[in-house]
Amino acid sequence: MHELIQESEVEKAVQTIFDDYNGGKHIDNIDIYNRPDQAEIQTILQNLIRVVYPGHFRDRSHKIYNPKNTFAVLIEDTFYHLHKQVAIALDYCKLRGTMASDERKIESYRICKEFFSKIPQVREFLETDLHAAYDGDPAAGCLDEIILAYPGLMATTIYRLAHELYLLHVPVLPRLMTEYAHSKTGIDIHPGATIGKYFFIDHGTGIVIGETAVIGKNVKIYQGVTLGALSTRGGQRLSGKKRHPTIQDNVTIYAGASILGGDTVVGENAVIGGNAFITRSIDANTRVSIKNLELDYTTTDSKKHKTTEITQSDDWYYII
Repeated sequence: MHELIQESEVEKAVQTIFDDYNGGKHIDNIDIYNRPDQAEIQTILQNLIRVVYPGHFRDRSHKIYNPKNTFAVLIEDTFYHLHKQVAIALDYCKLRGTMASDERKIESYRICKEFFSKIPQVREFLETDLHAAYDGDPAAGCLDEIILAYPGLMATTIYRLAHELYLLHVPVLPRLMTEYAHSKTGIDIHPGATIGKYFFIDHGTGIVIGETAVIGKNVKIYQGVTLGALSTRGGQRLSGKKRHPTIQDNVTIYAGASILGGDTVVGENAVIGGNAFITRSIDANTRVSIKNLELDYTTTDSKKHKTTEITQSDDWYYII
């Protein structure tokens, strides 16, 4: 009797939820086979990383006797699965409007051909990122260590792959890729950002780089840096507008700094100190740093206090 009562209650709960599925909400959609698949995108991404760094990330489900043949199969299989996912994602494209299934398949094939033709260029940029990391980090033991272990290079790798799909106006998938990198590394780079060669993220946890940020060559960024917007209160009305800063060549940005606003430009060779909060442009060859905050020292024996002097500008940072 008790089991019958339990079954009845469970069936009632199930029916209540099913009834709610018919409520016309935007989150109601049970057509799971015609939606981008997060797990599939992650598998595609892992295979693309194997393509980009051949020999560093093995698929241990296969024995390798002829590496060339193995990579040929890997590339073809990745192309096939990406083609399927892009065709599904094109259903979400604002720019192209509604497309018939056959049209989406044809367009997806064209996009994938162009994307794979960009892989050598992506690898060229990643080679410079790898050397920037090695040259910029005395703790790096060798180049292979950076490829295998550094979250900054992994986040940059996934960003550079996603960015190419973003430039080809593929909806949803580039963001799924960079959010996967975000979940794995703690580094949030929007696929729409533009980032030049020799880009180095040191440590990396907590970095946020917004969609319209532009970063030049030879830029080094430490953990906790935000390249963000001043405000997002305008919502969708701000879509497509320049909301994030421009960082020119040879800039170093230390931990915890926030640089905000689409009109904000950090000039070449500038150095931005830790925890600086910047909402206006910085001239080239400028160093920006926080003034010393007040520190209170208390010893357990004497209970005496020693306080350092504090002075701050109105903008919470000063230029030296």
